[in-house]
Amino acid sequence: MARSDAEARTLLAEFGIDEAPIDPVQLAEKLGVFVVPQDMPADVSGMLLRRGDEQVIGVNQKHHENRQRFTVAHELGHLRLHRGRPLILDTDTRVNFRDTVSSMATDREEMEANRFAVALLAPEPMVRRAAREAEFRTAQQLVHLMAERFKTSDMAMNYRLINLGVIADPTT
Repeated sequence: MARSDAEARTLLAEFGIDEAPIDPVQLAEKLGVFVVPQDMPADVSGMLLRRGDEQVIGVNQKHHENRQRFTVAHELGHLRLHRGRPLILDTDTRVNFRDTVSSMATDREEMEANRFAVALLAPEPMVRRAAREAEFRTAQQLVHLMAERFKTSDMAMNYRLINLGVIADPTT
């Protein structure tokens, strides 16, 4: 998983980004990737389409803005980390879908793309700095403040803070 973290750090450094919130759509555009909001089934968050030198990220426009941000970051993870999976069409197109199966992260590539997305949207140094500077009374307040700062869901930020050891895991 260190590869996911390192690649996210490299991408942020490549464009000199050191302040949150990170805009994954802007990063995609800087990489020459088109981001296209689409009507998709509720259980599909997005997809990455690659054909030659062209890359397009489709994102479910019906999903919450923060989920769309995560989806774009996740698909950027696939772009930076994985060759893609073949899709049988009449062309040489490759596509990755982000759906309910991929979001469960039972597949190595999906876990890596999820880890990349988290590291991109909530980079460890920025999270630690923001947590030190935050004024809060409870861990839940910190989670909510940080989620707003980094434009993530409270649940995603809760996991991030636990995984970084910023807050304790209440289940252990």
